[in-house]
Amino acid sequence: METRVESALSDPGLPKAPLRIGMLGPLTIASRGVTLALPASRKLRALIAYLALAPRPVGRSRLCELLWDGPNDPRGELRWCLSKIRKLLDEPGHARVLASGDSMALDLSDCFVDVLEIDAAARDGFDKLDEARLTALSELFAGDFLAEVEIERSPQFENWLMARRRRLRTHRVALLERLASSAAPESDEILRRLENWIELDPFEPRAHASLLQALERRGQHQACDTHLAATERHFEAENHDFAPIRQAWRLIKDKRSCAARPLAATIAAAEIATASDRRGSIAVMPFVEETDRRGGLADGLTHDIITRLAKLRSLFVIARGSVFALAEQQTTPQEIGRKLNVDYVATGGVRRHNGRIMVAVELVEARTSRIVWAETFDHRLDEAFFVLDEIGNRIVSSIASEIETTERNHAILKPPNSLNAWEAYHRGLWHMYRFTRADNGLAQNFFQMSLRLDSTFSRALSGLSFTHWQNAFQQWANRDSESDLAFAAAGQSLMLDDRDPAAHWAMGRALWLRARQDESLAELERAVELSPNFALGYYSLSFVHSQSGNPEIAIASADQSLRLSPFDPLLFGTLGAKAFAYVRLGQFEEAAEWAIKAAARPNAHAHILAIAAHCLALIERIEEGRALTASIHKALPQYRSGDFLATFRFAPDLAELFRGAARRVGLD
Repeated sequence: METRVESALSDPGLPKAPLRIGMLGPLTIASRGVTLALPASRKLRALIAYLALAPRPVGRSRLCELLWDGPNDPRGELRWCLSKIRKLLDEPGHARVLASGDSMALDLSDCFVDVLEIDAAARDGFDKLDEARLTALSELFAGDFLAEVEIERSPQFENWLMARRRRLRTHRVALLERLASSAAPESDEILRRLENWIELDPFEPRAHASLLQALERRGQHQACDTHLAATERHFEAENHDFAPIRQAWRLIKDKRSCAARPLAATIAAAEIATASDRRGSIAVMPFVEETDRRGGLADGLTHDIITRLAKLRSLFVIARGSVFALAEQQTTPQEIGRKLNVDYVATGGVRRHNGRIMVAVELVEARTSRIVWAETFDHRLDEAFFVLDEIGNRIVSSIASEIETTERNHAILKPPNSLNAWEAYHRGLWHMYRFTRADNGLAQNFFQMSLRLDSTFSRALSGLSFTHWQNAFQQWANRDSESDLAFAAAGQSLMLDDRDPAAHWAMGRALWLRARQDESLAELERAVELSPNFALGYYSLSFVHSQSGNPEIAIASADQSLRLSPFDPLLFGTLGAKAFAYVRLGQFEEAAEWAIKAAARPNAHAHILAIAAHCLALIERIEEGRALTASIHKALPQYRSGDFLATFRFAPDLAELFRGAARRVGLD
């Protein structure tokens, strides 16, 4: 059965579709230009909308749960509704209501559906559209999504309805912002668009700053003063921060600096001036359970995620009481971001069905409403507590990883002299994870910049320690002196925050450089004790154990790191550690398998390629091993087995095994 229901039209203004369904405002259906009279039943209208927007066929049981609160014959009522929908939508020779087994779907592949048109444009990016297309999409918003279709005693449908309304409201704000930025600066149209934007999103500083600049360009100084005073009163009454608008207005009035500065740069300058001490922050909103009960699985999972994220110490996490109080107001991620002054908002839903639990999560960048990450976790509920613990681990690790990636990408695009401590730290991470000598030096510079801006930032010291560790490990500088510097930076990081798992991670690695294995393992175990979701801690435990510790613990730790962070920049190291552990267990085929995966990672360095070359020699795949040796020598002509053995800390028997392997692949 065809499950896609995207509009086939490229222009929402074209009336050529045989059927047009409008959901922005009251539900309307027009067949070949003629508006159809719809039955009065709200549940029938809700059913049309739900099936039209469903990405795949929906089971009849699900539809009954969604819309009927224990009637005598829910399936009978569903059949009645479907018969009415067939009369409305089916055409001669073209049945649009499709049944396959117990599932239902609507075939709207040749039809126009306003919400699907908006969703498709949002997925592609509004910034790619011309003004005519943006205008046409904006004009589709005739009111709230499915106005007057609220259904009492149907909490699952109400949750779906509210989520859809929030998403479409966010799309409308983004459209208005894009339209305002595309209008001619001196046109009257820009004022109308900006006023519409503010009406829809009254606490967005960029909207107010844009309007003030448009008015100032017209010489309407009195209008600027009036708007500024009214807006300040409104912000203060709702406990919103008015400082960014005040700062933007100062920059706008400075005509000399404003004359050559585009609107976006003016507002960005205001944000920099008011956010110099910003750190990454997140609000995890209470997950919604489809039973609409409070205090159950959803609330417990939310509390667990908040607690675990706080233990990572890398983000400022809003406390549970604040987010649960705000959740009752059904606000958008943008509004939550402003009210709580956070950068990211996480939302989710929990559903239990037929012995399974499904948890859907979204991470949204509050300022732009861009979905940074979304995932659905589906598990059997045989062991409820184990399953929730596993899901919680994966959610926390994914959120932390996605935020770090997003912040690194933001920081790399900004001029270095505009970075604050948080941004300089992430700029350092971006370079650090490239694993080249030049980038490692740049990473050091940015970590040092971060510390000049904030001398109490322990994470920057952890990063700085790692760059010295890399210099020693990669033999880019004197190993002894770099080991000392790595140890000193890790010690300072611990002094600033001894509950930061990254500080203990940095110290554990520095101690390994000094051949103090037992102390190294103690620090790394402390890191994962402080934060059971700290993937780097598990990777480093695997790294140390794999060479001269317990190989079985090395494999278990590597597997945990892979579960927590499957796309980690240090993934090659985790895979390489597993390879070492399997060599020590005498399982050379498994060792080669993991070593080859490690060498295939795009940022794998010479030592990782050498692991793979040695492991291939152990299973007599000599030609493949020699090919890897050639790759190493192309970049480092002098690299030999002695460099490999001096880098790691192997027991004598393992070192001798690798020496023999090196001779067979030309690394001796």
